[in-house]
Amino acid sequence: MDEPSIGLHQRDNDRLIKTLKALRDIGNTVLVVEHDEDTMRASDYLIDMGPGAGVHGGKVVAHGTLAKILKDKKSLTAKFLNGENRIEIPAVRKTATKFLKLNGASEHNINNLSVSIPLGGLVCVSGVSGSGKSTLIHKILVPAVKTHLTRTHKSLYQKTNFNSLTGVDEIKTIIELDQSPIGRTPHSNPATYTGLFDDIRDIFASTNESQIRGYKTGRFSFNVKGGRCEDCEGNGVKKIEMHFLPDVYITCTECKGRRYNAETLSVLYKGKNISEVLDMSIEEGTEFFKNHTKLNRVLNTLNSVGLGYMKLGQPATTLSGGEAQRLKLSRELSKRTKGHCLYILDEPTTGLHFQDIKILLSALQQLVEQGHTLFIIEHNLDVIKTADWVIDLGPEGGSGGGEIVAEGTPEQVAKNPKSHTGKYLKKVLKA
Repeated sequence: MDEPSIGLHQRDNDRLIKTLKALRDIGNTVLVVEHDEDTMRASDYLIDMGPGAGVHGGKVVAHGTLAKILKDKKSLTAKFLNGENRIEIPAVRKTATKFLKLNGASEHNINNLSVSIPLGGLVCVSGVSGSGKSTLIHKILVPAVKTHLTRTHKSLYQKTNFNSLTGVDEIKTIIELDQSPIGRTPHSNPATYTGLFDDIRDIFASTNESQIRGYKTGRFSFNVKGGRCEDCEGNGVKKIEMHFLPDVYITCTECKGRRYNAETLSVLYKGKNISEVLDMSIEEGTEFFKNHTKLNRVLNTLNSVGLGYMKLGQPATTLSGGEAQRLKLSRELSKRTKGHCLYILDEPTTGLHFQDIKILLSALQQLVEQGHTLFIIEHNLDVIKTADWVIDLGPEGGSGGGEIVAEGTPEQVAKNPKSHTGKYLKKVLKA
């Protein structure tokens, strides 16, 4: 199973672990790819991959029982499990002075709900699976805010599933940072998505060799004819359609995956051609372009969200959901934003290791420090415990949910006996 805990509340996760153990106890082998701490602690044998990600990974760092793994000095996972590394609880939580108030919200299992969302901080929406979190955010709140921002009654987002929305004048923009792909073809990659590729092509076009040959910026694009390999149309790979199966990509035999023709590849900048630059990791690119202010700023931001291992020209089709989301986040961090922005994130920790979550939270806090509001749907207790405010829905899923069970700081929610989230939150706040 590949991350079966995704989208599950801690209570539901406990039930899942019992089911997995039951499968094992009747004579089966259960092999699980997982980041969830409780699942790791419940397992009979652990295999820890690493030590890093991408080019820095691919090795078995540690393997054995939990007791053996906990003593391993090389394992980053072990350091989080034994408490040597941890995601810290903020010393001070932000107190809001302005609120976004949604009144009379009704959709699916939510009936005439009113909620007050503090602005200028990190706000988490928690609750058991099916309690109405996605309905509240994606079906009611986001369309309501977008309707207001478009300032038109003929808006695509016009809905009548709430009575009133106040405090929305404080918000200038709303951005949803989800885990959807940044592109669906090999033409899309981190360099094109972040805008780095425009500057890189300008650099190559301004070299003496390009000036002599009359090469313009377009020569170094793999999207247009001229400089690219025409055999694969600049993809570096050829797509083989498998009809009822997923498409298969094979390396182009003409350019050997380098995307460009020989003439374009003969132009060098600091001893590297355009294909070699795209093959660099973001870490290598940061050093290579250290004298270019804009490039360096964007590359440093990509490093800060933990994507230093990724190649500049890595095809979008090979990125995980978590990587795509962090790319989007880095683009927001490198922008010169104007006005208050409401960022919506839906389970951003999906597919992330403890260390990745730590890096992600640090990046999210940068957005809060810039004066923005982050509204996150989350089950991960490490994220919930760092929030300034928690809105816990429930008490159960489906028809048994749709109500606010508890709201307040994580400490206040932890003290609420009605909250399933509070019960588990109490443990991590004591740790």
